[in-house]
Amino acid sequence: MNEGLFRLPRPERVEVAPGAVHVPGWLPLERQQELVAACREWARGPVPIRRTELPGGGVMSVRTVCVGWHWQPYRYTRVADDVNGLPVAQFPDWLGELGRSAVAAAYGDDDAAARYSPDTALINFYDDSARMGLHQDKDEKSDAPVVSLSIGDSCVFRFGNTENRGRPYTDVELVSGDLFVFGGPSRFAYHGVPKVLPGTGEPATGMARGRLNITLRDTGLGR
Repeated sequence: MNEGLFRLPRPERVEVAPGAVHVPGWLPLERQQELVAACREWARGPVPIRRTELPGGGVMSVRTVCVGWHWQPYRYTRVADDVNGLPVAQFPDWLGELGRSAVAAAYGDDDAAARYSPDTALINFYDDSARMGLHQDKDEKSDAPVVSLSIGDSCVFRFGNTENRGRPYTDVELVSGDLFVFGGPSRFAYHGVPKVLPGTGEPATGMARGRLNITLRDTGLGR
């Protein structure tokens, strides 16, 4: 597996690993603006954006707000008892439709897209110094794909293997508007963000600085 960073010219679609697909420039500017505005509303509450405290006492450097289900290490709840005890904002139908369109774009499979039914969004805001260590998304009871959307500053996205945090892994530069979907054999691959590239975003998105990452998931817990 190539461990270098994908650079220009940017292809239309890259299969980074089986079931893991990068679609550069998938979100048009207008849709990025709409998502930024929606995320700002969610960040205000009812459960506001916060830095998540981990069981060992550490605090994540990214700030997170959730929609549909509230994620806290390492489970999903309807009520944010680790923040303010309120239910999180509802997951809107239009966000589910966006997720199905993303799966269709990544896999070219309308049947797989039709079956995709995300019920939560985890929205992470990265400032210049924020990072995300290599981890697996395994708190869901469903093995449906994870849909990841990037807006704002570019980042280095490290996509690894399903066995451990070590090599082999591939570093992919995710730019504002990029789509990354991972499912199938890569659904439980380790992944993370070792670096944000400050000043690389487009202010017209509504993001003057920092990176916004929206991940859609099917918790398998039902609506």
